[in-house]
Amino acid sequence: MKYEILLDGIKKYGSSSEDTCKQIFGISGSKINQKVIIAPWWEPTIFDEFRNRATLISEVCTIKVWNIAYNLINITYIKTGIGSPVLTDVVLALGLTKCKEIVFIGSVGSLDENISIGDVVIPEYSICGDGTSRYLKGSPLKENDPFGEKAFPNQPFFEELIKATKNICAKNNVKHHIGRAFSIDTIFAQFVYIDEIKSMGCNVIEMETAAAFRAAEIASLKLVAILSVSDNIIVNKSLISGRKDEDIKYRKTTRNNVFPKIILSLLNAN
Repeated sequence: MKYEILLDGIKKYGSSSEDTCKQIFGISGSKINQKVIIAPWWEPTIFDEFRNRATLISEVCTIKVWNIAYNLINITYIKTGIGSPVLTDVVLALGLTKCKEIVFIGSVGSLDENISIGDVVIPEYSICGDGTSRYLKGSPLKENDPFGEKAFPNQPFFEELIKATKNICAKNNVKHHIGRAFSIDTIFAQFVYIDEIKSMGCNVIEMETAAAFRAAEIASLKLVAILSVSDNIIVNKSLISGRKDEDIKYRKTTRNNVFPKIILSLLNAN
């Protein structure tokens, strides 16, 4: 799918690029910075480095937008809401702004007993198990189902992220892992498919990155993902049951302290 085809589809039915930005973000696209953080659920107030620097500039349904001035870096932070459909709309709309680099931050479930709650995961690819990605392949829909296909982060940006992650995690005594993700649309129905998903070579499972990687490539944006392990199905610590208070506490501490350090290190280097 070419980005121009998506834009032509919007124009065909009477809307402009600026209309699209205002609909998605609630503001003009000119207010979005070159460096962007997107998160399905977290707000910048959970991070010590961002809490007092973030200015809320828009709120539309699940989408909230802040601008953050951190020393000489100007960052836009967007909370999208959970799931690939709304996050993909945000990524595609960012192609209409000054945005060049996107750091996606979110949660991931472990499918490996050695990847523990609270660890940091950097996905090298995500396998499509979501429905949104099929609309990014092009017509005809019935002949372009991407289920099972791999989607990748921007490779040079990914390599810079790995360097930053290794350095920051070592300094903070936090484990990090290279992820092979499966992107799925459901929490309730995922369990019956876990063995099949593991047989594809996946060691983590989440809901957005396959579509996000694909959308960013279409929009010519550099996107990478930093994920915090929220649960581990393999050791019976799922989102539904089994997690202990100390697991959740450690995860929040690691996420709140380590993630912003990795992000700032990465964005400072680019």
